[in-house]
Amino acid sequence: MKYFQHRYAVLYSFMLLFLVLSFLMRTILLIEVFSKAVFTFQDILSIYWKGLIFDFGVSAFLVVPYSIYLLFLPEKWNRSLFNKIVTIGIFTLCVFICVFSFFAEITFWSEFESRFNFIAVDYLIYTYEVVQNINESYPLPLLIGGVLGTTLLLVLLVFKYNMFERSFQTGTRFGKRVAITVSLLLVAFVYILFIPNQWAETGNNRYQQELSKAGIYSFVAAYRTNELSYKDFYINHPANEVLAVLRKELESDNGRYSVNRGSIERYINNGGVDEKPNVIMITIESMSANFMKHFGNKNNITPIMDSLADRSLLFTNMYATGTRTVRGMEALSLAAPPTPGNSIVRRKDNENLFTVGAVFNSKGYHSTFFYGGDGYFDNMNRYFSHNGFDIVDRGRKIMPSDEIITKRTFIPDSVIHFENAWGICDEDLFEAVIKQADKEYKAHRPFYHFVMTTSNHRPYTYPAGKIDIPSGSGRDGAVKYTDYAIGRFLAAAKKHSWFNNTIFIFVADHCASSAGKEELTVSNYHIPAFIYNLKNNAVQKIAPMCSQIDLYPTLFHILGWNYKSKFFGQDVLSSAYHPRTFISTYQILGLLEQGTLMTLSPIRKANFYKLDMNGNNQFPIPIDQEKLNKAVAYYQGAYQLFKSGAMKQ
Repeated sequence: MKYFQHRYAVLYSFMLLFLVLSFLMRTILLIEVFSKAVFTFQDILSIYWKGLIFDFGVSAFLVVPYSIYLLFLPEKWNRSLFNKIVTIGIFTLCVFICVFSFFAEITFWSEFESRFNFIAVDYLIYTYEVVQNINESYPLPLLIGGVLGTTLLLVLLVFKYNMFERSFQTGTRFGKRVAITVSLLLVAFVYILFIPNQWAETGNNRYQQELSKAGIYSFVAAYRTNELSYKDFYINHPANEVLAVLRKELESDNGRYSVNRGSIERYINNGGVDEKPNVIMITIESMSANFMKHFGNKNNITPIMDSLADRSLLFTNMYATGTRTVRGMEALSLAAPPTPGNSIVRRKDNENLFTVGAVFNSKGYHSTFFYGGDGYFDNMNRYFSHNGFDIVDRGRKIMPSDEIITKRTFIPDSVIHFENAWGICDEDLFEAVIKQADKEYKAHRPFYHFVMTTSNHRPYTYPAGKIDIPSGSGRDGAVKYTDYAIGRFLAAAKKHSWFNNTIFIFVADHCASSAGKEELTVSNYHIPAFIYNLKNNAVQKIAPMCSQIDLYPTLFHILGWNYKSKFFGQDVLSSAYHPRTFISTYQILGLLEQGTLMTLSPIRKANFYKLDMNGNNQFPIPIDQEKLNKAVAYYQGAYQLFKSGAMKQ
């Protein structure tokens, strides 16, 4: 105990306590996922060894300010009341922060099966929605009481072993204080310069990678790299070669490129007479394909959507590009692959882009974005309003970034029957959609509605008495309520004059869970998508594997539209279409085609896997240079075209 016989006794006690608590946290998370992933003994050793390295770094960072305080605290003040208040206060605050972060990690892991990442950073920005969601999803008084109670017990434990007394009563020479403080500062600099968060991301087992990390360390790393530069972190090829490969990939019999070889702009001639039906797209929050009976679900939670799918043009093999709503919005509005870091919806300089809405508007449509919550969240209102859409949302006030949004309609309290942290229930949102459709119909103009639902989201609450699953009881109930609301919506729409000339698209923004043992678990990106009420009651199953980004190029082909395109998406019904799809996390970029999954990741890494879709297994295979060139062309191409402004109108 000689290391605890000086004024740094409390500092060392905190570091030791943090390491013990981190070990327990890592063990809890390991037990939680043990049945989902295959861990070898070596994997487990690696998890705890790397975890210890990260945890020690976090503990060192946390105590550096207190160490500097102790360095300059005069010896005569060491026993003063002032120092006792400061030391006990700092220790209690640090313990509270750590305990709180551990509790937060458990809830974050239950949602994303990941340590803190850039989503957690975003959550600090949108505190209202997050705090309300936590309050409605968990017994918040018990959680807060648990954090405070645990903090108190740990502080009392340190009192029991007289660490505070040893710190206050023992003298420490200035030279020794300098040595300790400098050592801690050197440790901090070593971590900053030589131990990146990506050090944990080795091997093919994603659970192993995430368990090796430390939550606070990952949070800071995510804060620093919220937007990843493709050029700085990923495999790069010369820009002209990338565009040459990309233009070849996007060639089609009905497309003609513009003279600008620095762009993918082309003119699509579908050879038909422009049909101009109204289009309403219902983008369903967190709607995995396996929630539907069509894709194997046995719980009968989507009877309406299953029935509609039987009477629609159904994409049976479509995949979401990412894991968040804004990533789905990016894919569906821009028909472009994801770029690393934040979705373009949340990026700077995302105004006047060539979007699906721009094509509709060029055909004389009036475009509106609907959201049941406050569209300030995730920059949705600003993105859509700067790209040709009017806004209808639940927002109650104008935020600073909303000041330039002039065509915005608030959904008033008087028409709301149910609301939770994320917004109004889907039934109430659909009522707003019908009201706006009536308005457009009376103005004799075709309309395009981009509708984003919220009910299928934690805390999974919805109006009571609507379905046979109690509100707030879990995901199945939320899915079944959304399905019920869709049925009510269509039943109401059929009573309006515009219904017969309106196409309804139903598609997910992303799956309910994308985490798995692999970097990218392909089956967890499989989403439902179908187009209902097409002319002549078109019923068809589209089997080729495709992406969210292909939805609108396919629809425009069906409608016979001729239009300018800067889309990466392709017409799935074309005889020239080659099945492929794009899936990603905020760091890992994947291209899947012909049973081969190609992934690009930071530090200029690429991995190739042979995919067993039935067993959902991935087997590493050698890199094929031609296929690698294709993957780089899509992802580097999307990044450089956005950054250069070539994706603008």
